[in-house]
Amino acid sequence: MQKEKKLMNVSNILNNNEIRLSGIIEESIVDGPGYRFVIFTQGCPKRCFMCHNEETQSLTGGYIEKLENIVNMFKKESLIEGITISGGEPFIQPDKVLYLVKEAKKLNLNVLLYSGFYYEELVKQNNKYINEILNTADYLIDGPFEYKLKNLNLLFRGSSNQRIINLKETNKENKLIFINEF
Repeated sequence: MQKEKKLMNVSNILNNNEIRLSGIIEESIVDGPGYRFVIFTQGCPKRCFMCHNEETQSLTGGYIEKLENIVNMFKKESLIEGITISGGEPFIQPDKVLYLVKEAKKLNLNVLLYSGFYYEELVKQNNKYINEILNTADYLIDGPFEYKLKNLNLLFRGSSNQRIINLKETNKENKLIFINEF
């Protein structure tokens, strides 16, 4: 019997109020629906061939930022409709990401997350932070980038295996609810 593989968690190497980032884009219209604030986390174990954000893969790259500084940055962006948390892989810093998700929801912003892991893989982790993220955020674009399935005509995705999941409806219906447009 093969043992279930757990996601790595790199949060424990930082102070409670810090996150490892690759970068931030304060104004974006290409990383989710509407006008968005985008947070790129640093570190990804997936190492997808031809990754769009290859520079975000190193677990020791990027820079350390205080969580409250990020929140203050998106608080001052009065025109944004939501935040996007991408990577790297956001779910390897789940407690930090949960904090950002909760702060965005307090401001009535919608939250979209990208993950190289499928929803089902995230749920199987049975991690309290991951579970709360999936219960609090609005949308998840899941699945690794697969170069052989590359399709530049897809909304907010790079390959056809990736799915846009409406998390609010998924939680309400207790089954995966996919969307193709906003």
